[in-house]
Amino acid sequence: MNLNIFTVTLILSIILNSCGTTGSRKGNKAKKKSFTEAVFNADSAYYFTGKQVSFGPRVPGTKAHDECANWLISKLKQYSDTVYIQHFKTKTYDGVTRNGINLIGSINPESPLRVLLLAHWDSRPFADHDPNPENYHKPIDAANDGASGVAVLLELLRQFKLHNPGKGVDVLLVDIEDWGPPDFEKHEYKEENWGLGSQYWAKNPHIQNYQANYGILLDMVGAKNPVFKKEYYSMAYARFVVDMVWQTAKILGYNDIFINKEGGAISDDHIFINKYRKIPTIDIIHLDDKSSNGSFFEYWHTTGDTMDKIDKNTLLVVGKVVGTTVYNY
Repeated sequence: MNLNIFTVTLILSIILNSCGTTGSRKGNKAKKKSFTEAVFNADSAYYFTGKQVSFGPRVPGTKAHDECANWLISKLKQYSDTVYIQHFKTKTYDGVTRNGINLIGSINPESPLRVLLLAHWDSRPFADHDPNPENYHKPIDAANDGASGVAVLLELLRQFKLHNPGKGVDVLLVDIEDWGPPDFEKHEYKEENWGLGSQYWAKNPHIQNYQANYGILLDMVGAKNPVFKKEYYSMAYARFVVDMVWQTAKILGYNDIFINKEGGAISDDHIFINKYRKIPTIDIIHLDDKSSNGSFFEYWHTTGDTMDKIDKNTLLVVGKVVGTTVYNY
């Protein structure tokens, strides 16, 4: 396996910077910029996805959840400079108090320049969008909706440990994201019923007064033939981050996957990071108008969200785009 990071010089049509300026100024000449392309091992990310799924549905309060937490902690300790384990209690939509665990692995913890990367690691306890109503009360494997994002972040951490990004990187794995009310119970929609782990962390970060220059959330980033549009709230809260990521994808030749089109508004973990922690954070999420679910990938919140739906090339594309963004911006 080739673990060398190579540097290429490219002519960038848009010069981006972390201060939030977007686009190019009319009349400016194109500038040359050193551009570091991240190395990412798709086989490693695929293995990390399968390992999580092998524990079974990672529903809080179950043995599978506990076993997966222990494994994730071991990986974070292996690939991070510092690891934080955040136990918390929260009430789900049904009024039940549940125990959650947010996990944080940090690279270069002393650096004032920081990037926050996050995904949820729990599994949904209901397959409430399954085509078979008999499966509604079954938990899902969550190969794509959870495990894929975590796997990409673990592989990125592994690479950052091998090839220092020259800035701080914090990988946040949030719990109890997906215990919102099931559709078959017909509850009134409330944003705060979702993303309970990210809500807790945003109000009680692992380091007092924690801040990052920007954040990137990964959600459902492993399915075949993905479509990543510019999610509405990401554009509203952190357009400059969207521009950085989508421009990076274009430079890498992935603009047919990270398409230049705005998508719908998704209430996801990034909402709470933006609202409560004030870190400009975007959501890279599979949004597909052709799906029978209307917006997400075909097997969202069904018993069909299994390992056979995971594609190594998708993991590779997302990993390279996010990793390259971190190295360069």
